[in-house]
Amino acid sequence: MNFEFKVLGGDFVRAGNASSQVKKILKQLNVDASIIKRIVVALYEGEVNIVAHAYSGVIKVNIDTERILLMLDDSGPGIPDIGLAMQPGFSTASPIVREMGFGAGMGLPNIKDNSDEFSISSEVGKGTHLEILVNLKVT
Repeated sequence: MNFEFKVLGGDFVRAGNASSQVKKILKQLNVDASIIKRIVVALYEGEVNIVAHAYSGVIKVNIDTERILLMLDDSGPGIPDIGLAMQPGFSTASPIVREMGFGAGMGLPNIKDNSDEFSISSEVGKGTHLEILVNLKVT
């Protein structure tokens, strides 16, 4: 099964829509609740990063019997130092984003912690690409 969600930068009203939809789908597929939680946390963090930092983005979701693959692509400023961005607590969020309760610098670390496989690439001035893989079988 394949799904696609468009995300608009700055649209905090709809932030979390993709992760909510994916959660519903996974519940209908009787995926283990602990696995759903990991997927939703990782996807929500990625989705909020698009809303907080990019102009727009697309989330592609591929679900099969063994795993779920989440691919998030945004058009935005990109990340100049991925190593620094992966450090818990590091954030480039604006003061406005922080006032709304976002931008604590835990997004990328939380994504990595809730993924079985995680990769990130970014080009300054172009955008960022995340691939998040979570196995659907409890091991």
